[in-house]
Amino acid sequence: MPLGDLATPRCVVGARQVYKKLLAGELEKVFLARDADPSLVQPILVEAQRQSLMVEWADSMKLLGRACAVQCKTAAAGIRKA
Repeated sequence: MPLGDLATPRCVVGARQVYKKLLAGELEKVFLARDADPSLVQPILVEAQRQSLMVEWADSMKLLGRACAVQCKTAAAGIRKA
């Protein structure tokens, strides 16, 4: 799981922001936490699969938050298109 990809200014953090950018077609890759609430990640997962985007799984929300360089846990993150 290459969470190092999240060390970029193009990173979007948080389930709401990721979902908004996903619906707008602005993401190229999505990261989801395995321990996140399914009601948060399921809509993101469905839309990402519909758009044929690569989905990477992080072991925990804490690990995903650290990879995004934020101080809190996060359920989802994404990389915006260049």
